[in-house]
Amino acid sequence: MSLIKRIGKSGAAQETLGFLLASYLKLVKATNRFAIEPHDLYERVDREWPVIIAMWHGQHFMVPFGKRPQDRYRVLISRHGDGGVNAIACRYFGIDSIRGAGGSPRDMHRKGAVAGMREMLRTLREGCSVTVTADVPKVARVAGDGLIALAKASGRPILPYTVVTSRRFDFSSWDRASLGKPFGRGAMVMGETVRVARDATDEETERARLMLQSELDRIHRRAYALVGGEDPGANLRAERAAA
Repeated sequence: MSLIKRIGKSGAAQETLGFLLASYLKLVKATNRFAIEPHDLYERVDREWPVIIAMWHGQHFMVPFGKRPQDRYRVLISRHGDGGVNAIACRYFGIDSIRGAGGSPRDMHRKGAVAGMREMLRTLREGCSVTVTADVPKVARVAGDGLIALAKASGRPILPYTVVTSRRFDFSSWDRASLGKPFGRGAMVMGETVRVARDATDEETERARLMLQSELDRIHRRAYALVGGEDPGANLRAERAAA
């Protein structure tokens, strides 16, 4: 096992890295001027609470930026080492984590997905919102039907959401992840609410999945336009289809 992997599995190392990441993110949040769309974004959230907040995976570092002190929500985070660091960083923002994985209901036995789904349903029943990345695992910018299944089972609405900054690190990862830099401009944008009835047919759930995917694409374009940039992951789905 490499030194890096050993460090990644160390609880003390994860705690230190999580603290450092949280400290950095707090600096980024404090030193960027954020535009918010729509103007009543938080009023919409309050009216619908508890909600399922959906983001593309590439913005997962930015999950804590939209949290207000009074908000109670949990975030679904994978069980691997990097996920442990992210979970610790979220804790410093007052955000609890659910360790598991999303994806297709056909794969719910894998990667703690069953436990994750049960915990998210329990969380929503208790009046606490959840934040989930919408992508099929390792397939960026394709909305998975696991999140749609969560909305159907819980009866709670999905709010597509993104947060971006004008100054950022863009990574060449599978999801084209971004991490904001301090002293710039930011944008928080929420899309149209996606609802899935408890008795929705397969056709209706697929329409909801496609609507979620389309709304996430749209608000990413809008958020990057607000900060004068371009979405580094905008062409991922087209590139994959062409290949």
